[in-house]
Amino acid sequence: MRVLVVEDERLFADSIAEGLRKFAMAVDVCYSGECALERIGVHEYDVVVLDRDLPDVSGDRVCAATVADGGRARVLMVTAAVAVADRVAGLGLGADDYLTKPFAFSELVARVQALARRTRPALPPVLERHGVVLDLPRHQASREGRFLPLAPKEYAVLQVLMRAGDSVVSVESLLERAWDENADPFTNAVRMAVMTLRRKLGDPPLIHTVPGAGYRFGA
Repeated sequence: MRVLVVEDERLFADSIAEGLRKFAMAVDVCYSGECALERIGVHEYDVVVLDRDLPDVSGDRVCAATVADGGRARVLMVTAAVAVADRVAGLGLGADDYLTKPFAFSELVARVQALARRTRPALPPVLERHGVVLDLPRHQASREGRFLPLAPKEYAVLQVLMRAGDSVVSVESLLERAWDENADPFTNAVRMAVMTLRRKLGDPPLIHTVPGAGYRFGA
């Protein structure tokens, strides 16, 4: 999944992003509401982790813009305010969930994953195709009962390919969904991730190259 973290406290924002990346999420970071408004107009996010108390463009405005955009993004609003009225107001703006600081990082991950399952189209908690099972809440993968020790990017690529069904996924789409905005479009990162993923999946091969188009998952 692709996540946007909007938080003006830079160290806090970076630590959240780094933690989410360990769960195979592609994470972009904005330190201001103005930056967030630009990003949501360019990229399609599954979840926006949004600090409500931004110093420039308010988190409320960013939330409203995200909802008005009409995309798949779900909003997890984060704030230091603990009053029920504040939470009600945030949800009233269109936020899908609310988390009060300080919070346990494990809870943040669980809430982000839960919101991603509510994107359009909905992402089920477990993906299963051709004997490969992705348990998204547990962040585990297996084939025919054999555990697959996947690196975060390999896991992310496999998830994108499995979600696509029998459709071909372009390299550009894989970069968009499994990497963040800093990914170099001319890098061979996608090819290398697919190569190691194929090796770990074993035989018979399930990831097929479609010349000039991309990759397809299937028997």
